[in-house]
Amino acid sequence: MKGWRGLAAGAAALAVAVAGCGTSSDKGSGDSGDAKTLTVWLMDGSAPSTLTEALHKEFEAAHPGVTVKYDVQKWPGIQEKLTTALSSNNPPDVIELGNTQTAKFAAEETLLDLSGDVSALNGDQWLGGLKDSLTWDGKQYGMPFYAANRTVVYRTDLFQAAGIQDTPKSRDEWIAAIEKLKTANAADPEFQSLYLPGQSWYALLSFIWDEGGDVAKAQGSAWAGALNTPEAKAGLDFYKKLVDTSATKAPKDTDEAQPQQYEVFAKGKVGMMIALPWELGSAVKADPTLKDKTAAFPIPSKTAGKTAPVFLGGSNVAVTAGSKNQDLAKDYLKLLSSKKYQDQLAEGGAVPGTSTDTTKLASSPLGKALAESAPTGKVTPTTPSWAGVEAGQNPLKDMLTAYLTGAKSLDQATSDANAALSKTLGG
Repeated sequence: MKGWRGLAAGAAALAVAVAGCGTSSDKGSGDSGDAKTLTVWLMDGSAPSTLTEALHKEFEAAHPGVTVKYDVQKWPGIQEKLTTALSSNNPPDVIELGNTQTAKFAAEETLLDLSGDVSALNGDQWLGGLKDSLTWDGKQYGMPFYAANRTVVYRTDLFQAAGIQDTPKSRDEWIAAIEKLKTANAADPEFQSLYLPGQSWYALLSFIWDEGGDVAKAQGSAWAGALNTPEAKAGLDFYKKLVDTSATKAPKDTDEAQPQQYEVFAKGKVGMMIALPWELGSAVKADPTLKDKTAAFPIPSKTAGKTAPVFLGGSNVAVTAGSKNQDLAKDYLKLLSSKKYQDQLAEGGAVPGTSTDTTKLASSPLGKALAESAPTGKVTPTTPSWAGVEAGQNPLKDMLTAYLTGAKSLDQATSDANAALSKTLGG
């Protein structure tokens, strides 16, 4: 997943995080008597400059003679750039990469196995889903940096006007809230209780996982689709129920980026959207009046009082296999994993990667929703082949459109998508 982009939002604004330049030093001899340079690549928008400046100053003070060379990278084209850099004779020492990219580089043996360092990196506090994204062939290739997940963003003023006193705590209550919003705004033909594009497959994952299903399952060293199971079908069926009940006007053949759903939400004719924090921040930027009348709640589970599992999109940090400063790089990760710096990430609106303490994050309504749903979060299958699913003709998107438009029955849509997914994954 791309960097969180600044998670300003809702009833309490979250800080916009813009990565800045790190500090440098021309101190004398290092621990071994020689000056050394530790090259760190983090992504644009991932860490505020206040964090990186303090982190690098502390790291250099603890390692006399060592200079942190901090390079901020752009997301567009980063996979190709990493592929080239990691196969060179002089790769960066520490890199950030999307958690869906980690398996690819681990399989190519360009990341250092950190299985023996997990404890020193606060591994006992890693969220299960984030740990899964680092696991390849039973080994750990890095540590979680941060994550963000989807919540249900809603208009507090519209909820109040419709007589909805409490945020939904189950799927049934969610459907009831959609119905109440629709009734209260029946005079407005442009109103949508829930804006839900037909191909929002990340939202679909929550419903499939909540039913106990999955999109794919490991079969030995290979993966095969699991979309033709009763559980996956039940998740897809609930997605259709949301679309039908809300009478959303969102296209059934595009995702939340076409058009950008925050732009639709900002026009004031939408009660709810399933969104990432930055999308709410963008909506508030487009219409500042939304700041005081928006909030969020976790995607509800079918089991009352529980939250549905959510996709934990975010980043990992790793040490490159070709690093000439691997021990220093491990020390850098150890410092970054400390509560001091993880709290700073949480203050910026991200789910901290190596700390289960979400006190700083949960200090706002949006952050509270993120914190409540993150512990049961998951990631997509940790296989290099998954990149082909997202980059190619995504079978999950095709399945959603086919079923929602009536072009295919539930059984046919899931069967066809399962076969296409298995082919892409090589199962």
